Amino acid sequence: MTISPTTPATSLSATELEDLDRRHLIHPLLSGDRTDRSVIVRGKGSTVWDAQGNELLDMTGAGNWLAQVGHGRTELAEAMAEQAGRLEYFTSFFEFSNDKAIQLATRVTGLAPEGMNRVFYTSGGSEGVDTAIKLVRLFHHRRGEPDRTWIIARQLGYHGSTLGAGTATGFDFVHQGIGPVLPHIEKISPPFPFHPEMYGGQAPTDFLVQELEQTIERIGPGKIAAMIGEPVMGGGGVVAPPADYWPRIREVLDRHGILLIADEVVTGYGRTGAWFSSTQRGMVADVIVTAKGITSGYMPLGAVLMRDEIGDAVAGGEGFMHGFTYYGHPVACSVALTNLDLIEKEGLVQRSLQVGDWLRTGLVPALETPTVGEVRVEGATVGIELVADKNTRAPLPPPFAIAAVKELHERHGVIARPYGPVIVMAPPLVLEQAEAVRAAEATVEVLSRLGTDGTLKS
Repeated sequence: MTISPTTPATSLSATELEDLDRRHLIHPLLSGDRTDRSVIVRGKGSTVWDAQGNELLDMTGAGNWLAQVGHGRTELAEAMAEQAGRLEYFTSFFEFSNDKAIQLATRVTGLAPEGMNRVFYTSGGSEGVDTAIKLVRLFHHRRGEPDRTWIIARQLGYHGSTLGAGTATGFDFVHQGIGPVLPHIEKISPPFPFHPEMYGGQAPTDFLVQELEQTIERIGPGKIAAMIGEPVMGGGGVVAPPADYWPRIREVLDRHGILLIADEVVTGYGRTGAWFSSTQRGMVADVIVTAKGITSGYMPLGAVLMRDEIGDAVAGGEGFMHGFTYYGHPVACSVALTNLDLIEKEGLVQRSLQVGDWLRTGLVPALETPTVGEVRVEGATVGIELVADKNTRAPLPPPFAIAAVKELHERHGVIARPYGPVIVMAPPLVLEQAEAVRAAEATVEVLSRLGTDGTLKS
């Protein structure tokens, strides 16, 4: 058929949709040699369907670590419709506001660690990290320390892909080909207990605390605004730090007047078994960046939380000369309020731990396969690290994880994600036990056929 801009979307076949996608869309993180497409058209619970009618188990939280309450929740659709019919949008710049933005700020700060009473809205995580970098610098400036402009981040940390957030991200591929990145961002080593070779024979936390102290001394304590880190590294492969890591890092930062930004874009709102994982880990953050799970992906929204002292400083005087058109969008905030209600009423924060237990148990046989070095589970989030040698823990090249994930999708109808040498799962928190068993069995079956040379036996 001839396709024109007026052709109804419902009349397009799967092949036509895929062809149009290749013609018009630029996909994030998709290499140019990949021509296959999977066009998702419907979802319910932890299941989605593609345009070809295939039923797929979503073990990725809609592909991006969210969907806490699952797909197809009519409660959230109704919240959108009701709010859009009453007030679809009005600016929150200057003196204007709306009732849903106010109610959500009150609700979120009520869930947050004590003292986190100020909120700045964004449309997502990258915007939130950019916002956090700007506001910590402004905080120090207004307190008479304008030289505090440096941000300490970590290798293998993922904070987004905009210029500021992308510079803080500790993956070189994010920076390739874009020219100079944001200045005054320094990277230090991450906590990665599975790879003790990174720490020269020292205990990981001892090494990392010493490295942080040396970095602060080299840059100058009076020049550093903040350190940023994920409570659990998501893009780095679902890596939790040693229990003493964040408390000891926090103590060093305190001694030098350096703030701590917790990037909870992935971990927030129940993903790892708490409303905020930074609280679990002893971060005692000054700023918390959130997004994703705040609406379970039903609307784009992020919220940056901060201590009163920081909020008072950046909102005072001339105010915070920063903002986004859709700041405090009333429809998005209405959805977030309903979403948080569902997470609370259905006990999904605790359920994430149950989901993790199901997956941990189901994936035990994977450890017997030749290419699985470690299975890491943090709440309803799993990282399966693939190795070429179990003794040296040398990682398999990333294409092998990509091949395994493709096989999971095509042979078993299970969607997972590859992150370098790691296969990651972050399903909706409503995942049923039978679905967790199915996903684990499928993963074990595929990995049992993956050789250390990268071959995938048929």
